[in-house]
Amino acid sequence: MFCFASIRQGSLWPSPAPLPKEPLMNKHSLWASCALFAALFMATAPAAAETGVTDREILVGQFAAQTGPAAELGKRMQLGMLAHFNAVNAAGGINGRSIKLVSRDDGYEPEKAAAAVKALIEEDKVFALVGSVGTPTTLAAVPAINAAGIPLIGPFTGAQALREPFNRNLFHVRASYFDETERIVQHLSTLGIKKIAVFYQNDSYGKAGLEGVTRALAKRNLTAAAAVTVERNSIDVAAAWATLQTAAPEAVVQISAYKSCAALIKLARSKGYGGQFFNVSFVGSTALSAELGDAGAGVTISQVVPFPYTASSAIVREYQQRMTEGGNKDFDFSSMEGFLAAKVFVEGVRRAGKTLTRESLVTGLESMREVNLGGFLVNYGPKSHEGSRFTDLTIIGRGGRFVR
Repeated sequence: MFCFASIRQGSLWPSPAPLPKEPLMNKHSLWASCALFAALFMATAPAAAETGVTDREILVGQFAAQTGPAAELGKRMQLGMLAHFNAVNAAGGINGRSIKLVSRDDGYEPEKAAAAVKALIEEDKVFALVGSVGTPTTLAAVPAINAAGIPLIGPFTGAQALREPFNRNLFHVRASYFDETERIVQHLSTLGIKKIAVFYQNDSYGKAGLEGVTRALAKRNLTAAAAVTVERNSIDVAAAWATLQTAAPEAVVQISAYKSCAALIKLARSKGYGGQFFNVSFVGSTALSAELGDAGAGVTISQVVPFPYTASSAIVREYQQRMTEGGNKDFDFSSMEGFLAAKVFVEGVRRAGKTLTRESLVTGLESMREVNLGGFLVNYGPKSHEGSRFTDLTIIGRGGRFVR
């Protein structure tokens, strides 16, 4: 800001009129006038807009696999998010602002995820992030998220490393892998099954799940019958199966992506293994079932969202309606999770008010205490962004259909 007057020899300059004998104003009064003008201008000028927010639009970013062995997870998550965002936009948006989603493909690889989130922040200039997919990918993005102070709502991961220590920028909508693995081991214990092995992806996701199973077993004075690994984005499970075959567990808890889990199950079944297979929700239930075909019958999967196939609650009825309006009648758990993440984000924006900033969004989300979204409770606070601890168990039945 500057004043369009300058002082020359004690007078206003330039001036079309002859200079008077006495100056029109002295230096002090001129500077005071300029300062007053500047203050009035700043008081009446509109506040600088938040990144990614205009009077008409809110720009939201997602980094997730759209290609590669985990692509279905990112695609289905995105589909559920768009189902809710499109409905909100059709109803006039939030305070007159529509929501626009920008997605970048990270191929479920940490290096690509770090680059994708940096591009979303610096090039696309998004306001917030919603619905990332994966533990190693989200962990790789955290430094850029923290540096920008940008909120991430609903990451598709239950890893404890993203929950502890507390990070003010991360808002979890789903239960943790500790919650899921405790539910699985508890169920197996009630059946009298104690010889339990773990098949896990050799990265931060798999190790988080392994820790969860180990903790749950330790609570019952048990240890894993075997712990075998597979590399991320690989289906080379021969060595893992050889170890499991020797250990002969009654059940195998799998902490990996759907293609590697399916590869192990099909190999084991072809060799006559009759034990049970359990998976955590990140596997991608529909993708796993499709990959398994007839070999999927009896495989159990823990879930962190309501059962999407039966309209038994208001949130599921709304999800099914919004998906159908978009021409998508193939309901599944992953798109249900995307729908919930989008719904939580929108509620946070509503609570943030018309003057939308990243800080007001965080405050709005933290005001969501025991909020019932129609059969799914979300609970945040200034010191807790856990969101939900809901878990359920489902089984792949005949024809790839899920039963509870």
